[in-house]
Amino acid sequence: MTTSSPSGTGPRTGVAPRLYERAADILAARIESGGLAVGQRLLESHVARQFGISRAPARQALEQLAKLGLVRRSKGHGYVVAKTVREPRRARGAALAPVHLAQQQSWERIYKQIEEEIAARMAYRSWRVVENQLADFYGVSRTVARDVLARLHQRGVVKKREGRWVAPELTRGYVAELYQMRRLLEPAALLAAAPHVSKPFVITLRRHLEEACARAPDLTGADLSELETEMHVALLAHCDNGTLLEAVSLYQSLLVAHIFLYEWTPDLYGREPFLPEHLAVAERLDAGHAADAAAALEEHLRLSLDRAVGRIEAVRRASSPGQLPYLEPL
Repeated sequence: MTTSSPSGTGPRTGVAPRLYERAADILAARIESGGLAVGQRLLESHVARQFGISRAPARQALEQLAKLGLVRRSKGHGYVVAKTVREPRRARGAALAPVHLAQQQSWERIYKQIEEEIAARMAYRSWRVVENQLADFYGVSRTVARDVLARLHQRGVVKKREGRWVAPELTRGYVAELYQMRRLLEPAALLAAAPHVSKPFVITLRRHLEEACARAPDLTGADLSELETEMHVALLAHCDNGTLLEAVSLYQSLLVAHIFLYEWTPDLYGREPFLPEHLAVAERLDAGHAADAAAALEEHLRLSLDRAVGRIEAVRRASSPGQLPYLEPL
């Protein structure tokens, strides 16, 4: 196997590229394609989070891009995109979608399934998540099970109460609390993100929503979940306030549950009401009106509360979850 390196030092034969080289290649491809616009800021912490790597290889990747002249140090902190290349080269991993480069840890191999299993049952009642039973069920160590639960806690899916891990029931009161916090935090995150969102990203976001509106009756639960994630996660990820982003993610546990809720109730409201609301946000961003986009996002979240509760109630009537040995009803 022969690969090229963004450092320009020539081909590397038979040796897998290091993490920072792979991250640098992907970022270079995004810059060359226009996916990252001139002037867009690149922060070490964001690169690390996007690729699932530590800050050290993220820093090395940005330094490599600086040597190539693709980025330059910002007057504040981090780097900004300095130029694009007239004749883009095909680099390893040139895809524009976010990608994690780090080798999977033990907890990562089981995390997504556990997240979905728990979120799918939060519509029915509160659950105690038993750490040792979770470890036994998946054949992993207690340490791995603890890592999974710690990350579920960061996502807001489980909470620590009196020394126990609890997945709280999605009651109307709890859902109202989640949406109240989202209405406070997400518009602020959007305002902070707006200066760093590239024009191609906004155009793609708007196109996806326009296409979804055109074929609204045919959208699946997975389609709806993807559109939610693109608006509330991928867009807001451009926010350069890491503390604010952490707070936002803590109250987005319903986005995890929506995967299950949409699967069971994709046509509950006929033409999905959030589509024109999302499109209103994208149109205002595309026009350069960040404050109006933030106001449209807040209005969308205000309207979404009753619909979310309606989906939860519909799921309760239509299905019943199977038993899992690591979940005890409360």
